[in-house]
Amino acid sequence: MSRILVTGSADGLGRAAADSLLSGGHEVVVHARNGERAAAVHALVDRGADIVVGDFTERDAVVRIAAELNEGKPLDAVIHNAGVWSGPAVMPVNIVAPYLLTALLRGPRRLVYVSSGSHLGGHPSLSGVDWRGESPGSYSDSKLFVTTLAAAVARLRPGVLSNAVDPGWVPTKMGGPNAPDDLELGHRTQEWLASSDDARALVTGGYWYHGQLLEPHRAVHDEAFQDRLLRALAAETDTVL
Repeated sequence: MSRILVTGSADGLGRAAADSLLSGGHEVVVHARNGERAAAVHALVDRGADIVVGDFTERDAVVRIAAELNEGKPLDAVIHNAGVWSGPAVMPVNIVAPYLLTALLRGPRRLVYVSSGSHLGGHPSLSGVDWRGESPGSYSDSKLFVTTLAAAVARLRPGVLSNAVDPGWVPTKMGGPNAPDDLELGHRTQEWLASSDDARALVTGGYWYHGQLLEPHRAVHDEAFQDRLLRALAAETDTVL
């Protein structure tokens, strides 16, 4: 049994992953943006899940959540699922929050970052990136950055299993009702990487889609780009990984 944090678990893929992990006998910590969203996970809390609440657009909230979790029972894994498709929150939620949690949380030996096939259209340039979300951000760029973060953590923390997962274009609130991919398959790989003792799951630095390893954007495994991204995020957040 593992203790697993699933960010952005009020609905969609995060909710499905948290529900499935609970059914599998794992301890789960769910996350909601605010009190209203927390009401959506009451059923999971009633089944034994713990909960943290905080808006990932606010860095102080991310820092507070990390401190709260560090004071509690240690986490074995984190599924960095929270994400937004468009608008000013893209960079704060999709890359700054997972970076801060990665830097601040003590203990997790497995980290799973939810990416997207859209990362292949991202630009490996950090010039002019609005990390604070004062203007709309590029979803594709944010997913390239978080996929690169996963690869950088795999390189720099050899005792941690760090992977990125493309869940596919699935029919969630973000994906829309006509999305063509399989919702069930959309969350299974994250759960497997976060909890399984299968030898195939005990790997690091991978980019996965429905249980299969794929090649990500070429910038993802460029160590110079990884280092530039980490330096930019460290300078922006005053927090070194």
